[in-house]
Amino acid sequence: MANDSTPEFEDLGGAATMDPHAVVRWITSKVMSRLASLDAQKKRRARAERARMRRGERHRIDYFHQVDDAYSLLAAQLLPTLLEHYDVDLHCHVAGQLHDRNFPEPELLGPLGGYDAGLVAPHYGLAFPEAAQTPTEDGVALAQRILVGVDAKDFPEVASAVGQALFRGDPEALEAQAAKHPPVPAERARQAIEAGNARRSKLGHYQGASFYCKPEWYWGPDRFYHLENRLIEYGARRDGKAEPCYPRPAIESGPLRDDGSLTLEFYPSIRSPYSSIAFDPTLALAREVGVRLATRPVLPMVMRGTAITRQKGSYIPGDTAREAIALGVEWGPMYDPIGDPVRNTYSLFPWAEEQGKGNDLLSSFMKRAWFEGVNTNHDRGMRKVVEGAGLDWEQAKQRMGAPGWEELVEANRQAMYGFGSWGVPSYRLLDEAGESVIAVWGQDRLWLISREIQRLLGARG
Repeated sequence: MANDSTPEFEDLGGAATMDPHAVVRWITSKVMSRLASLDAQKKRRARAERARMRRGERHRIDYFHQVDDAYSLLAAQLLPTLLEHYDVDLHCHVAGQLHDRNFPEPELLGPLGGYDAGLVAPHYGLAFPEAAQTPTEDGVALAQRILVGVDAKDFPEVASAVGQALFRGDPEALEAQAAKHPPVPAERARQAIEAGNARRSKLGHYQGASFYCKPEWYWGPDRFYHLENRLIEYGARRDGKAEPCYPRPAIESGPLRDDGSLTLEFYPSIRSPYSSIAFDPTLALAREVGVRLATRPVLPMVMRGTAITRQKGSYIPGDTAREAIALGVEWGPMYDPIGDPVRNTYSLFPWAEEQGKGNDLLSSFMKRAWFEGVNTNHDRGMRKVVEGAGLDWEQAKQRMGAPGWEELVEANRQAMYGFGSWGVPSYRLLDEAGESVIAVWGQDRLWLISREIQRLLGARG
């Protein structure tokens, strides 16, 4: 791969630097730990709840809908349930796709979103068109003009109908919606979308299909159960039930077991918060169902020339802490391992693999960096990593920092991009012939991988 001095892997500097000063690393780690603290999250929620009650208001939910976003089509179908089962005031905003550093691979985002939404929709009881089409520019413009002008009470139903027409590639159905709900002029639609984008940015977020209930964000069907659980906790569910309407599907570790004929490729980054909470559960799933696990580590995005924005940096730690609960782990405190800790660990990975301890090394690193707050930017921390993996520290010291690992992680990155993903953790499941069956991005797709494994094993009879 290119080395860190090439343009593709240049240090972006500032908040995005791959080699921060020790003081900056310490401050960043403290801030991240604070943002990830579940106690701190509860206190922020409690303050918002007290303020709401003082004002005598109902719970306010702001929803941001992006018409050409596949996840927004799924999220729109959640709105009727939200209004029916919860005592909330819902405010819907039409927003647009941003073209900034929050979306480093925009040409891959649309295809991946459509593919992924089609995979997960049935498991949530939602509808997404088979053989979905990429929305046309004219279709998107008309859809925006329809939804900007629709009455608030009709928004959930119309947003879903318009989205289905767009992603089916059905202009007649879209025109039928326009006949029932007259579109506003293009200039008014543009102004409304700019206002939606501005409000979303002011509140601290960047994605479509997102719900805001002060002071937290919830993205699409994958995070909707977090919002439901919060509303249930504060007594906003109308029927008093304690279970969300759209719970996260469970990871299935049986009943069928493979004999190693299936291969699960796992693409983590040891600097990725989401990879850190998914790493051991992924290993456990592979072990429990008997698939062959091929762990293919990649460089963190910052170390491959992609900056992390302030909005993402603020959102990800808290979201990871919530997601950790769903995976049965308690996350944090952490000590940011960007830069040399990543290089040193990856340089040891081939050696650890030779001893059958590659996964042990990566697991030990993430446990120390993300769960125990160990500073891995010096030998004391790295010794804990190495010995925690059952490896010899004296031997590791002689190998740490040696070149040769770069080609391996770059090949992994290229393979990941080859199936349309650029983020971590990503997964690809291969059948007995080595052919790709499913490829997905995110720790919140481990349940989907588990169910696909069971489906393949069941299909054998």
